[in-house]
Amino acid sequence: MNFLFCSVGRRGELIKNFKNSLDENSKIIATDYSNTAPALYFADRQYTVPKVTDPGYISVILDICVKENVRAVTTFIDPEIEILARNRELFDEIGVELLVPYLDTAWLCFDKFKMYEYLISNDIPTVPTYGDFPSFLKAYEAGRCRLPVFVKPRTGSGSVGARRIKCLDELRLACDRDATLIIQHFMDGDDLDADVYVDTISHQAVSIFTKRKLETKIGGANKTISFKDDQLFELIDKIVSKFQFNGPIDMDFFYKDGQYYLSEINPRFGGAYLHAYGCGVDFVKLIINNLNGIQNTPKFGDYDNDVLMMMYDSVVIKPKSELAR
Repeated sequence: MNFLFCSVGRRGELIKNFKNSLDENSKIIATDYSNTAPALYFADRQYTVPKVTDPGYISVILDICVKENVRAVTTFIDPEIEILARNRELFDEIGVELLVPYLDTAWLCFDKFKMYEYLISNDIPTVPTYGDFPSFLKAYEAGRCRLPVFVKPRTGSGSVGARRIKCLDELRLACDRDATLIIQHFMDGDDLDADVYVDTISHQAVSIFTKRKLETKIGGANKTISFKDDQLFELIDKIVSKFQFNGPIDMDFFYKDGQYYLSEINPRFGGAYLHAYGCGVDFVKLIINNLNGIQNTPKFGDYDNDVLMMMYDSVVIKPKSELAR
């Protein structure tokens, strides 16, 4: 049972964990645009491929799937999710499961303002958000919001461009310079994260791991501590029912004044899934069950409270002659 991970970048530890849950006859194939992406070299086979925006990209990925007898494909970057979802039928034709959401859901997850509107329409508590400066200014002058605020690109990823802004003039200037920015209320409550597996047969949430962020750097949390709350599990289950997810997803929440607020959803393995795996929450086994036609039974909170994850840096050393081609 071979798996293809696309755009692997620096996610070497995730590939190592995945391999630990596979039998010796199963392989991991990894791709990236750059042959110096370190995570490539934790896989059993490596391929350098065109950029995900290249017109021939999907054809290359399909060819690799056929050549390597791949059963399932996923990606580690947000911009590729919609590209894969748009071509789901081509993967279905060769018997490959795409561990990404269906197209409409992929679009919603990538467009943060459309996601906000959808959440509001489905009565899901979320962070109040404005699509542009004039709409924020109108609410600000009416006393419905205040400074500081948090801004981020409407379709960004990896926390690029996301920042806190303290004054109105600075906010106006930022929006003039970048019309893609959305404006959110600044949330000063607990910053939380959830790793969720959505069964590819039932399309229900079947596994949830939640953690508090203790320290965050560009791209995500690097220190977290596990916790369990049935109120949050119930909210996550409700949220998943409103979308068409398929496989692993990463959800960000804030907790303030007794209420959980959904911030955003990344429909892929999150970088901090390593914490869940280290606590025994093994999505790989759930994926394998699904690929074998077995529907997983929901089981939330199957881990211990107050277990910490602390990330650290490591390196890959390779002769230039051994880099992927």
